[in-house]
Amino acid sequence: MKPIWIVDDDQSIRFVLEKALLREHLPTRSFSNSRDVLAALSTAADDEGPQILVSDIRMPGGSGLELLEKVKSKYPGLPVIIMTAFSDLDSAVSAFQGGAFEYLPKPFDLPKAVELIRRAVEESQREEVAEERLTETPEMLGQAPAMQDVFRAIGRLSQSNVTVMITGESGSGKELVARALHKHSPRANGPFVAINTAAIPKDLLESELFGHERGAFTGAQTMRRGRFEQADGGTLFLDEIGDMPFELQTRLLRVLSDGHFYRVGGHSAVKSNVRVIAATHQDLEQRVKDGVFREDLFHRLNVIRLRLPALRERKEDVSMLTRHFLQQSAKQLGVEPKRISDAALGWLESFAFPGNVRQLENICHWLTVMAPAQVIEPKDLPPEVGVGRTASAADVLLPKAGAAVLPVGLTAIATHADHVLPADIAADVALPLPVAHGPLEGWEAELETEAVALLGAGRLDVWDALTRRFESRLILAALANTKGRRIEAAHKLGIGRNTITRKIQELGLE
Repeated sequence: MKPIWIVDDDQSIRFVLEKALLREHLPTRSFSNSRDVLAALSTAADDEGPQILVSDIRMPGGSGLELLEKVKSKYPGLPVIIMTAFSDLDSAVSAFQGGAFEYLPKPFDLPKAVELIRRAVEESQREEVAEERLTETPEMLGQAPAMQDVFRAIGRLSQSNVTVMITGESGSGKELVARALHKHSPRANGPFVAINTAAIPKDLLESELFGHERGAFTGAQTMRRGRFEQADGGTLFLDEIGDMPFELQTRLLRVLSDGHFYRVGGHSAVKSNVRVIAATHQDLEQRVKDGVFREDLFHRLNVIRLRLPALRERKEDVSMLTRHFLQQSAKQLGVEPKRISDAALGWLESFAFPGNVRQLENICHWLTVMAPAQVIEPKDLPPEVGVGRTASAADVLLPKAGAAVLPVGLTAIATHADHVLPADIAADVALPLPVAHGPLEGWEAELETEAVALLGAGRLDVWDALTRRFESRLILAALANTKGRRIEAAHKLGIGRNTITRKIQELGLE
């Protein structure tokens, strides 16, 4: 591991931090001023630079904020911790705005300082791995088995011109798959033209697809080439094909059959050599049965079908996608990429994402702008993810067989993943809720009794009040069992050491 660089004009601070970090087997390198740091950075090779930088804010010959700005311009991904006195909290705000990972107030508690530095090291190492993965897979991301099946299918189709039908929910990335099929096909040097058949008014769609001659209709001042002509020699992607008007389906079938079509108002057939890839989120078989989609067109399009999994079916990809979108958003906005904590990632991984990958991308854009610190915590996530809020009826997921049913009040609350369906919402949407079986005993019965009493008293903080007490007793019991050893206590509770440290502070258990 690369060393942790410590910058402070106070020799005692440097000495204390060096000894504490060495006890944790963390290598260090110390500097007394920012000039020496910049000189060392200018001559250091990539593998000789710092893992993280810990700098005082007030030093002769250049402040920590100036050093932060210069370091970030050269190493935008390097975590920087700014040490500051309590009277310098305004400077701490400036540090965050300059891209600091965190600030450490002086005088600091040494174990807390070491814990913060170790967290920064872990984040740095995690980001390095994430960046390597993103470099290896810049086109499409996915390690889940379902996505690997998609990648294998793209590989098998790489030398084919066969028509492909991509199915999947809205926002799952169907156009990305279509672009990948084009990029790895013999037509890669030709154009890729996409059209969403559901987004164009019915009266204009025919002209968009096939073009029109001058004077074909009011406003047709010049001849216009349609998408089929624009895609000649390449690939035409027809998104949301299930919404195409029935009368246009006949014309599309004719083009797919012999490659010839007529512009609107035209009398001469136009020949176009186009590979068609179609996509839909609808059940085309059912639309055929309903008489709104031609069966012969369905079979013409459905030569090879690729099903794209929903994001909730590939939870293991949420972490990689989140970091990718955070880096992408930061690059677009010209800011320092935000990092995300394991706890916040846990919330995202348990969210159902009805809007799929597109919704996750939008959330990452939102976090890049709205999250107050460089490290995203659960409290920073938008309300739609479900942190600290009551679910709306739109978020409801009925539990599968065997899903947990938690009796915590007068009525049962059904849970599936982290989606909660309170009884009042259940009544509004007329959905059946499972009922808990058997009487409650012990602490669960006492918990229910107290919850009912607090609810009956009109309290609006019942969740927070009882949760704090519950967490406090768990942590105190674990610390008593381990004789105060926090890391061991965290391990026995099944939580991270960062989590137990934060909880001890939040719950006032110091």
